[in-house]
Amino acid sequence: MQTSLKKIETFLDKHHVLSLATSNGHELSVCNLFYAYDAKSISFIVASSDDTSHIQNILQHNNVAGSVVLETKTIGKIQGLQFRGKLILLNNTVLSSLYFKTFPASMVMQPKLWQIEIDYFKLTDNRLGFGKKIIWKSPS
Repeated sequence: MQTSLKKIETFLDKHHVLSLATSNGHELSVCNLFYAYDAKSISFIVASSDDTSHIQNILQHNNVAGSVVLETKTIGKIQGLQFRGKLILLNNTVLSSLYFKTFPASMVMQPKLWQIEIDYFKLTDNRLGFGKKIIWKSPS
């Protein structure tokens, strides 16, 4: 299980934008966000304003899903990660520091930071064989 998580984290270290899907129970919303990934908490740290539809949605239902993908037309190089988790307001100075270290220019805007606590990852990596899936689930 930890080997799977390490392979997923190696993929995440090479990227910095995720797509996030949310719902208020009636309507769906999707957005793209810059992320910093924290391996210790198995979380993404993202910045977003209260007035966005995805944040309004999570105030009602904080379950989210999303993806991080490598854009390529070469089938043998396709890689993509799907995830599920909960989006909560960030209340951790260490994780805030990680985000601002990753995106120092964002400090000027003083964005509101959020944490996506991951409970499921599925990495597709065709470099390991066509359609090869690596799955990680939170033990809790």
